[in-house]
Amino acid sequence: MAEEISESPNDPPPETPPSPPSEPEFDSKTMRKTKPGLKRLFLTFTVLVSFLLGFPFLFKSVEIYRSPLPFHDIDILSNDVVSNPFLFPCHFQAIFVPSDPKSSSIDVNLDELELSIRSKITKLASKGIGSQCGACTNNFTLSLTLDHGDCTQSLSKFYKCGSIRAVGLDFSDDESVDEALESAGLDFGGKVYSVVVVVNGKGVEGVKVVVGKYRHAWIVGREWEVEEVAERLAEIFVKVFVNGGREEGLIHGEFMPVGADGRIVLSFNLLNADPRDWIYDWDFQKIDETLLAPMIDALGPIANISVESQVLYYTPKFTFSSWDEKLGGYTLSTKDLPFFVNSNEWHLDTSIAAGGRSKILQFVVYVPSAKECPLLLQLPNGEISKTNAFISPMWGGVMVWNPQSCSRDSDSELLVRHIMSPRGSWQSGQHLSSKFLLDLQKVSEVFAGQFRQLFGLKSGSLHVGAVDTYSLLASEKGFTEWELDFLSRQHTCFNIHSSTTTLGSLSKLVQSLPRMIIMDEIGKQVKFSLEAANLARSNASLGFYGASAVSSRQARSLAEDAFFHPSIMSVSYYSFEHCFAVYSPFFLPVSMHVLLAALREWRRYKQEKAKYLLWKAKEKVAS
Repeated sequence: MAEEISESPNDPPPETPPSPPSEPEFDSKTMRKTKPGLKRLFLTFTVLVSFLLGFPFLFKSVEIYRSPLPFHDIDILSNDVVSNPFLFPCHFQAIFVPSDPKSSSIDVNLDELELSIRSKITKLASKGIGSQCGACTNNFTLSLTLDHGDCTQSLSKFYKCGSIRAVGLDFSDDESVDEALESAGLDFGGKVYSVVVVVNGKGVEGVKVVVGKYRHAWIVGREWEVEEVAERLAEIFVKVFVNGGREEGLIHGEFMPVGADGRIVLSFNLLNADPRDWIYDWDFQKIDETLLAPMIDALGPIANISVESQVLYYTPKFTFSSWDEKLGGYTLSTKDLPFFVNSNEWHLDTSIAAGGRSKILQFVVYVPSAKECPLLLQLPNGEISKTNAFISPMWGGVMVWNPQSCSRDSDSELLVRHIMSPRGSWQSGQHLSSKFLLDLQKVSEVFAGQFRQLFGLKSGSLHVGAVDTYSLLASEKGFTEWELDFLSRQHTCFNIHSSTTTLGSLSKLVQSLPRMIIMDEIGKQVKFSLEAANLARSNASLGFYGASAVSSRQARSLAEDAFFHPSIMSVSYYSFEHCFAVYSPFFLPVSMHVLLAALREWRRYKQEKAKYLLWKAKEKVAS
């Protein structure tokens, strides 16, 4: 049996089973066998993206609304105003007529006279007379006409030959001559400044020069020389019609008493210094209707004027007067006038109509007490003021009105109230006399003269020229037609420059402050202001003085309204850097942590994935 189960030495050895493949070495520090998950990375980046998506909402929540402004149009207007100054057109014409149409023809060389007049106008403009903003000495036409049967004209399209009939005109009555020349239609429907030269005038000694209340003047004389006539004509054209008859020392145009909104409030105040002596009142509604309404209507294109009045009591003046035996009254010198107004006792600024940027002009009638009646204003030369009044530029005027009798009403048992009215004065319901009517007329004339002076015009009726003294006729409206033209040109120029400066300042301010609130209303105001300014310049170039004054007033008012709009006066003008500094303490720490966590998680994921890829590579090599 042992032999049977013994193996033969020749039998092959038994086969050994194959050994399994050996695994590659695994380093837990540099390898991993499982694929890294994306859950942590997804959560981290979800938080980061949510923060990033929140920033637009944050910026939107702190966004400032800004209506688009026409910065380019503003720059164009500013440059145009500086480079192309206003050139108002003016048309001058001189008409030579004989006093007697049957007389011989007038011996005048029109060409020689025209050259002489143009030369003298240029000479006056070179001296600065009539060359200020709003003048037209650089843009004028000049035409001359000889109307003596055979009509000879030089470039005249306004005057119709034969319109003037010098015969029958009474040159001693200036008012009738003025109305006759106006009815003759010298301008033929246009705004033309005319001077009628009457040769060999009857009833006139020497030379008489009168400037009417419309747009014409006349010169009457016997003997003429070309240079003398040219001198007078040039002076009337430039110094009177163009320059408004202004003289040195008057108020300049930039100080015109018109508010930024184009409004003027005339506040008339009747002050009773001591009502225990006497009480004066006035029927101001009648005064307004009869005396002020024509003047307000005439100044309509230049300013929107409203009127109010009040009567105050116990209003002593601030200065002390001294008795003058020679003058028989109490006197105040001009050096005391700046301290005359007693702002502590005179409650003048009580207007509710003058809101915003309207200009208030105070006109005061001061009735002194019996202790200093009559009160007289003494001039530096020792003379007494004829008007007994004075003005304060940009404030108004004061007139001292002394009662007819300086005896006290309180001596009687019953104190009487005197009512001043354009129809006279009443005392206790009884008509007294016409003296108060004359006094009230004088008060109105003084106020009209003060109002003219505040606008830079003369209050007198004479203009002293280089050759003659001219008579200036007064208008019942307070301002003549040629004076209104002068004020319209000057006011247009001032308003356009003011509105351009305001819009330019607004443009620079808005562009320098990106966080400034710009409402749609501001954008509309700027747009309409630009349109009004361009319309004013267009009307000015066409010679429409009134229309250009109205448009320029609107342009300035709208520009001021835009610049001082309440919405841009808030305190939210901070820059973006300030906004970042305010919000960064709240969001920056958290944002940095989230960002760093995301970067750290991304780096960890890349490392874990690299370990997994390394293990897969070794495993592939080993197999």
